[in-house]
Amino acid sequence: MKATLGYALVLGGLAFASFGALVGLVSGMRRNDAAFPWVLRCVYGFAACMVGANLVMEWALLTDDFSVQYVAQVGSRATPTIYKIVSLWSALEGSILFWGLIMGGYVLAFALTHRREHARYMSLALGTMLAVGVFFSFLIAGPANPFHAMSPVPPDGPGPNALLQNHYLMIIHPPMLYLGYVGMTVPFGIAVAALLRGEMGDAWMAPLRRWTLFAWLFLSIGIILGAWWAYAVLGWGGYWAWDPVENASFLPWLTSTAFMHSTLVHERKKMLKLWTLSLVLSSFVLTVLGTFMTRSGIFNSVHSFTQSDIGPTFLVFIALLLFVSITLLAVRGPLLVAESQIKSLLSRETTILVNNLVFVAITFTVLLGTLYPLISEAVRGIKVSVGEPYFNKMAVPGGVMVLFLMGVGPMLPWGSADPKTVRERFWIPAAVGVAIVAACLAGGLRGFYPLLTFGLAGFVTVITLRELFLPVKVRMSEHREGFVTALVGSATKARRRFGGYIVHLGIVVILVAVGASSAYVTRTSGTVRVGQTLKIGDYGVKYLGLASGKEPHRTFVATRVEVTAPNGEVSEMAPRMNYYETMTDPVGTPAVRSTPKEDLYLSLMAFSEDRGTASFNAWIFPLVGWIWWSIPLLVLGTLIALWPARRARAVVESRPPVASAPPDSEGEMNRGTA
Repeated sequence: MKATLGYALVLGGLAFASFGALVGLVSGMRRNDAAFPWVLRCVYGFAACMVGANLVMEWALLTDDFSVQYVAQVGSRATPTIYKIVSLWSALEGSILFWGLIMGGYVLAFALTHRREHARYMSLALGTMLAVGVFFSFLIAGPANPFHAMSPVPPDGPGPNALLQNHYLMIIHPPMLYLGYVGMTVPFGIAVAALLRGEMGDAWMAPLRRWTLFAWLFLSIGIILGAWWAYAVLGWGGYWAWDPVENASFLPWLTSTAFMHSTLVHERKKMLKLWTLSLVLSSFVLTVLGTFMTRSGIFNSVHSFTQSDIGPTFLVFIALLLFVSITLLAVRGPLLVAESQIKSLLSRETTILVNNLVFVAITFTVLLGTLYPLISEAVRGIKVSVGEPYFNKMAVPGGVMVLFLMGVGPMLPWGSADPKTVRERFWIPAAVGVAIVAACLAGGLRGFYPLLTFGLAGFVTVITLRELFLPVKVRMSEHREGFVTALVGSATKARRRFGGYIVHLGIVVILVAVGASSAYVTRTSGTVRVGQTLKIGDYGVKYLGLASGKEPHRTFVATRVEVTAPNGEVSEMAPRMNYYETMTDPVGTPAVRSTPKEDLYLSLMAFSEDRGTASFNAWIFPLVGWIWWSIPLLVLGTLIALWPARRARAVVESRPPVASAPPDSEGEMNRGTA
């Protein structure tokens, strides 16, 4: 029953998406406003079907209905309820079904937010989004159908992958990443509609920027939580290994970040229109490529799903996306001409353009290193691997360059700058950066890139704080306001600017934490008997013995460890090994003692109860926790930037770029949300 009902809902979603995409695109191109209500009805129907199909699957998972193939694949009577719920996205078919749910939610949210605006713009945008929905609905109904009926019905199932039951981050990391991935569908739909119309005015830019920023936030959180999950679960003493699937999430983050900086130049100088749209289209194509890399089984990764039959279908869709994107850019590109030119190298727009080029260079480097092994094996029949040294050698200089530009950009004015003024504004932040490097050297720290990162971080932080609080200082002086009142007033008046600088501070925190935890890590390993102490740095790790236990879905053996910190504080840690019935090898859970200064990280490698011994790997990671502790800064800054301004209004340019557009084609695309 559940299998039949779920599959019927998926087919309903496919029908609504197909009809809505056809009506939206055709009516939008023909400028037929009368058909727009039908597009909206299809959006509502598609979203309802996707919600219904996911609820049916959750119903089947929670009731252990093993007559549904997906439940038989990932379900288990012993699995705790919370992991039964999240097992929806623990395997290929369920993750695609969950993808459909999020897509339905995004398309519905966009339609409800902008439904009162010009129908022809909305018809094209929603038609494009529903066309993407057609593809994913087809996947759910065909190659990745989770609603196959099982016969005979097994009495129990294996449960979800053991690694996915080993930490609570499994509950929130995939949904955050999916919200980022799927969210790129909305700006893709807006960009395609803009190219089909041959227009790129403020009425398009405002929602395009806001929806991209919304997706970017979730993608950022998902990437950071993924790094945290790898750090807290896998026990290998790291958080980022340039794994192909890690790279797959990083690629659209790079291009969408470049896009958001490019919009500043477009809005201020009416430049980079074609470039800006290219970045949006690239971001979406890269999210689909990342989905293919994760779910096709072509990469051997702890993050990826098993081998499946959806790979060829994805390749066809990616090829279609590339064809449509390149064709639209080639045909409509000449209409999106720049209305001004860069007049000075010492200008903010020049800095942003260079920043964009660096982001694109990093994107190309990571993409090449990720795909090269596949290309080599397909063309030459030779298996090669591209490891961490390649990515670090190519990406680290680019990251340092981006950090430098984060400081230089806000310091420069639009248009052109007086060299004397630039020097006056430059020397204090530069002096702070040099002082930080000198202090690090005096403290015994070495390494070109880490010290350069710390110095530039000081440089950028001074400039960012100055730009943040200069308007506050002006308000306190001119309006005689208190600090808090002036701060709130300044943030309210220039939300995007204020929020953007807070996000910059969050990125600075991440880069400093990555630099410190990568360059100055301390590692040791050893086997100790009960009562013996393993030394690592200024820490003492004393082995006290074993403890065992049983949980509904696993048993475990934990080591009791007494840790003496450099300040004399004594605490206990318990790295352990978990045993699942479906796995022959145990799954380790490291123990982490985290402080603002550093983490002590212990991983249990082996133990012998008879001998009274245990073998540990131990690391000290300076500042590593600040990578995930940066999330509140990113969230706060993004929410401030996204918060709608009162009585703000985006207006379409008075002269449409397309000569054939009728006079009434001007419409308001972002009423009240610019």
